[in-house]
Amino acid sequence: MVLAMHAGFAFLELGTVRQKNQVNALVKILVDFSVSTVVYFFVGYTVAYGVGFMVGAETLAERNGYELVKFFFLLTFAAAIPAIISGGIAERSRFGPQLIATAVLVGVAYPLLEGAVWGNRFGLQAAIESIAGAPFHDFAGSLVVHAFGGWVALAAVLLLGPRANRYRKDGGISAHPPSSIPFLALGAWVLTVGWFGFNVMSAQTLENVSGLVAVNSLLAMAGGTLAATLLGRNDPGFVHNGPLAGLVAVCAGSDVMHPAGALVVGAVAGALFVGLFTLTQNRWRIDDVLGVWPLHGLCGAWGSLAAGVFGQTALGGRGGVSFGAQLLGTAAGVLWALLAGFAVYGVLRATIGLRLDREQEFQGADLSIHRIGATPEREVSW
Repeated sequence: MVLAMHAGFAFLELGTVRQKNQVNALVKILVDFSVSTVVYFFVGYTVAYGVGFMVGAETLAERNGYELVKFFFLLTFAAAIPAIISGGIAERSRFGPQLIATAVLVGVAYPLLEGAVWGNRFGLQAAIESIAGAPFHDFAGSLVVHAFGGWVALAAVLLLGPRANRYRKDGGISAHPPSSIPFLALGAWVLTVGWFGFNVMSAQTLENVSGLVAVNSLLAMAGGTLAATLLGRNDPGFVHNGPLAGLVAVCAGSDVMHPAGALVVGAVAGALFVGLFTLTQNRWRIDDVLGVWPLHGLCGAWGSLAAGVFGQTALGGRGGVSFGAQLLGTAAGVLWALLAGFAVYGVLRATIGLRLDREQEFQGADLSIHRIGATPEREVSW
């Protein structure tokens, strides 16, 4: 189910970008996933959990290959990082440099955060618990996956700069409406359905699977959708990103909140996405094509903090969480994401460059990089 979410990322981006960049959206997600698979298998998983796979197949098959299944599951999380970033830097980024960034982020930067939060490595959780009285809680990755990816994407978008002629010298803004609402909606639905694997199976064993996580995810999805529909004035782009905002936010506390609390968390996330997407695009002139910083970065950080509020027993939660711990963990994760994003993309920009040239960008990434469009207008006659 989580592997299928990468098809959702692909079609969400395909439907949002202009037609001349649709092929590039599809190719990036698939190749980024393949690069992520290789580097996470050989490097990233070991960095995060201290477990390596360069042993005999007989050893790998022990316990029915459970460690390999766990690797596969967590790989689909790790590969979400470049998939998130891809949507922010769409339409003007070069293909090769992004693959290099993917390898570094999935091989080193992301596993360091993952290992610190989920692997209890590197002393982060012990430090937070000594200060706040409880460890940082992120059941399914509001911070570890989504906020990390969203804040790295913000750094990449800022270093890359806006698309050509997006913000004109006379103060005008060139609108680039989605190329295909049906494909955008398809991507959103595939992501939404897959998310129930993302959240529910974060238990990682069948005996720990909880219906509470499933229903909290469902209520947050509904809350995000309804808030985005209302505040986005029925705009289909906002409507179909609303459930994603709610699901991003509920990941962290989906195992400790009451469903009513999850509904509120999701609704706030849907409102946050609509408001901040509009601000970033129109007021702050940050050309984040799919709005991945508001959607993943901000909604992920909100969800991480919200787990420390709505997880409290006073609000119907299961307890065992501390807002102070959530605040410290969220701040540490966001800071690390920004440092990693500016370091990786800053070095790439200074050395080999990040952007297509003006002519390539005008022609579109499909023809410039892949030499074929999504819907060729004519066939070659022999």
